[in-house]
Amino acid sequence: MANIFDDIWTGVTSLISTVAPTIATALGGPLAGTAVSAITGALGLDATTPAKEIVAAVQKADPETLLKLKQAEQDFQATLAKLDVDLERIAADDRASARDREKAVGSTAINILAGIVIVGFFATVGYVLSGRVGLTGEQGVLVGTVVGYVSAKADQVVSYFFGSSHGSERKTAAMSAAMTKARG
Repeated sequence: MANIFDDIWTGVTSLISTVAPTIATALGGPLAGTAVSAITGALGLDATTPAKEIVAAVQKADPETLLKLKQAEQDFQATLAKLDVDLERIAADDRASARDREKAVGSTAINILAGIVIVGFFATVGYVLSGRVGLTGEQGVLVGTVVGYVSAKADQVVSYFFGSSHGSERKTAAMSAAMTKARG
């Protein structure tokens, strides 16, 4: 069953992360089933819909469908609040568990892999920005997707080693809300 969640996560991660970040976070953890139900419900699909069809529906989403996904995000957040589920704590515990494993094993594999991902990110972005890449429209979309994917993986590496910026995002949002209130 975990394979369907991997397929959905891989196929729609950037769009879902933008429109429904809480649902996207839940896709990668123990609440994946609930997150998939929220997505399929917003798309008007049955819970037994194959992963490929869910991915295709998200990728073809029109503005009305994106609005439904945003509403599903708000409903999902309300449900989590009622159940007193803290996704950030779950994610932090998951990171701590991974770090504890690395300490116990004493392997350098994670450091090597992290280095490869970061070097790959800079190499990919450097190559694209060098101007040596002449792209047609379709090729540009493909290259943009690859850069986005590599960027997301580099972000995961940075988050693993230096922690998440979730607290910083909350602080920025609170400051922005206070400034808006002060002006208004």
